[in-house]
Amino acid sequence: MGQEEIVNAILADAEEDARKIVAQAEEAAAAVRQAAESEAEKLIAETQAQTAMRAKAIADGKAATARLDGAKILLAEKRRVIASVYARAYEQLLALGEKECLALYGRLLEEYAREGDEIVIAPNFRYRAALEKLAVVLKKKLKIVPEGTAEGGFFLRGKNADVDLTYAALLAQDREEHQSEIAYAIFR
Repeated sequence: MGQEEIVNAILADAEEDARKIVAQAEEAAAAVRQAAESEAEKLIAETQAQTAMRAKAIADGKAATARLDGAKILLAEKRRVIASVYARAYEQLLALGEKECLALYGRLLEEYAREGDEIVIAPNFRYRAALEKLAVVLKKKLKIVPEGTAEGGFFLRGKNADVDLTYAALLAQDREEHQSEIAYAIFR
């Protein structure tokens, strides 16, 4: 074999080795590319899942906030309506005629007054003369004192305790006791 044939054989072997090395490198590169693509797809899927969970959590949070805000608005409106009901009741109490007013005062005095108590009324109370003649006032020896500032109702000043029987106090007590029932009746 001649020198040229040896060189050609060496070159052929080198080319063959180079082709094998290139083929192996291409296979390795393809495997690395495939692994990278697979890892990228996995990371993309995980990121999409996390993003979807975060988006759902944000949406759920906003929905909960919206429900809470809606409930607050509804509660405020219910309170406004109930306050309106009690404001109208107060106006109706102030507008009571003599007969109804004295009947109410009589019932309150029967229940709360003790013998010798003072009935503190507003100086401009229209029915003072008729109040002085009520049987309960005479029976319990109650004294009428026109020095109160209440627009409606009265105070009982006693030896041991005072009792606020103004319309505002009576309605506040009623509201405390019956507000939930009224709200249920109005908004059920």
